[in-house]
Amino acid sequence: MNGARPDPEWAGGLVSERALCVLCPNPSPMTLDGTNTWVLAEPGSDEVVVVDPGPLDEGHLRTVLDHVADSGRRVSLTLLTHGHLDHAESADRFHELTGAPVRAFGRGHDDIRPNELITVGGLEVLAVETPGHTSDSFSFVLPGDNTLLTGDTVLGRGTTVVAWPDGDLESYLASLDRIEGLTQAGTVTSILPGHGPFVADAAATVTFYLRHRAERLEQVRAAVAEGAHTAYDVVERVYADVPRSVWPAAEQSVQAQLDYLRTHP
Repeated sequence: MNGARPDPEWAGGLVSERALCVLCPNPSPMTLDGTNTWVLAEPGSDEVVVVDPGPLDEGHLRTVLDHVADSGRRVSLTLLTHGHLDHAESADRFHELTGAPVRAFGRGHDDIRPNELITVGGLEVLAVETPGHTSDSFSFVLPGDNTLLTGDTVLGRGTTVVAWPDGDLESYLASLDRIEGLTQAGTVTSILPGHGPFVADAAATVTFYLRHRAERLEQVRAAVAEGAHTAYDVVERVYADVPRSVWPAAEQSVQAQLDYLRTHP
């Protein structure tokens, strides 16, 4: 669950020869340090792909475009990991500023297809369907770096929210299993998250996420058995370790867990 304080050591920047993070100045208990806008390019290419331009913040968009211009490149494509406003609100405005198409899943833009290999200026980006946090969540593999852009499916710090009712726990667990398969195959070794710092050990992080979800489910089961009747009752018992500022989000995750337990007692 989000709610960790910002990391003074994470300010974005270049994390590999293909990936630069421009950190949006929108820190909060739910966005951690802010939204990570990723600028991707194949070395030597003059084209870039921007992932998640972020909220409608003109200053942030200009900062992203300044980074692109300083590198002598241009934006050829924008990808969205999902439709939450802190990731996608500025998509239409960014299209106005760049002229580049915007692609996402089911949000009125050019639809991304599961397992689609997108190529821009020699950069390969593999689209991986990872619903659960939201129904439209996608992640993107950079095969050249063996890294995965995860949006909110896996964060750089803490754990994410299953944003019920759009989000679904069964789908989310399947998505984590899918990512775990990519790590086991060696396709993915690191993670570029939508919030929080670069994750060097993708396999360990996904293992932690799966274990954490299993532990939370057992805690929710126990809370219900002890008489918790509502999602808020469960939050009071199970999520006492997270800041109250994120309890409303915790209620969404709990509701998703209660729905899951009705079909997986």
